[in-house]
Amino acid sequence: MRGLFVTGTDTCVGKTVLSAALMLRYPEARYWKPIQTGPEDDTAEVRRLAGCRVVDEGVRLPDPVSPHLAARLAGLTIELPRRDSDGAVYIVEGAGGVLVPINDSQTMADLMILLAMPAIVAARTTLGTINHTLLTIEALRALKIAGVVMIGEANPDNRDAIERYGRVTVIAEMHRFDPLTPESLRKWAQTLPGDLIA
Repeated sequence: MRGLFVTGTDTCVGKTVLSAALMLRYPEARYWKPIQTGPEDDTAEVRRLAGCRVVDEGVRLPDPVSPHLAARLAGLTIELPRRDSDGAVYIVEGAGGVLVPINDSQTMADLMILLAMPAIVAARTTLGTINHTLLTIEALRALKIAGVVMIGEANPDNRDAIERYGRVTVIAEMHRFDPLTPESLRKWAQTLPGDLIA
């Protein structure tokens, strides 16, 4: 599949807002969240923010826990979701972080490898982000990393450390939007590089 896979250093880091921004930057793309746990509807939020084409297919589980546990609580086993390459460009959002379990033997990294899309890592700017981000980057070494987006109040020292030790590029810094509106996000999205999708 062509496009980008949005992952994060952990949950609630800002993957959904970043995904919406990427949809605004690449309006020809389609958004897909293959696995969603918890009561929030990330697909609906991306649609609200970006007014874009979305794929509403996928695993949807009500408990706000890791996919493997949410599935177990629902009496299910999650199989890696597949999509045929149809020539479209996709922005795919993962659930949780790279190594969150999907079932008894596979993690989100296995889905990323299956889809073979370059990854964008959403990372916090706060204390602890160097370790979390470098561990995420290390787990992604089998894949192409398109870059890191740091989310929160700017922290040049953390940014420099992630670029230096992770040997990656921080492609953007995203502040927290208050309020978060389609207009404010659209303005920020235009600052993203235009060559992330080959």
